[in-house]
Amino acid sequence: MNHEEQKVEAMEQVEAQPVEPTDVDSEVTAEQARIAELEAQLETAIQKAAEERERALRTAAEMENLRRRTELDVEKAHKFALEKFANELLPVLDNLERAIELADKENEALKPMIEGVELTLKSMQSGVAKFGLVALDPINQPFDPNAHQAMSMVPSADVAPNTVIAVMQKGYDLNGRVIRPAMVMIAKAVD
Repeated sequence: MNHEEQKVEAMEQVEAQPVEPTDVDSEVTAEQARIAELEAQLETAIQKAAEERERALRTAAEMENLRRRTELDVEKAHKFALEKFANELLPVLDNLERAIELADKENEALKPMIEGVELTLKSMQSGVAKFGLVALDPINQPFDPNAHQAMSMVPSADVAPNTVIAVMQKGYDLNGRVIRPAMVMIAKAVD
């Protein structure tokens, strides 16, 4: 038998022998198990990190919403803090206007007093306007139930139905909010 044939025969014998697990194979299997365990732990950690990030984002959003609501509440409190005070001033403004309307403007003795009342009314109106109190005088405007209180309806062919034709008492607006609706008379279609 030559050298080549001996090699082939030895190889066939080695291949025919059953393979016994070696320490190297068990080490590879243990490493694969450890890798799988670490990958599972990594996946769990990634999920927990994502949940914590989501919770942090929600908390930040809630805090931002709370800050905005607080700012709006403070702004409203500043704007409408004068509402009670303004409501107390409205009868004074009404009475000054009535005094001017009913005064005898032809009487020379009353002219200085009427002029003084007019100046007082103008200064009071400009003073309250600086704080956002504005009169609503809606003559010839369409009826608005948010700003007007209809006291009566009168048939009229001159104006469109639901148009304010007379104001019995002015309404007032404080910084865009109606604090007293105008008492008005509105037109209705002629029968």
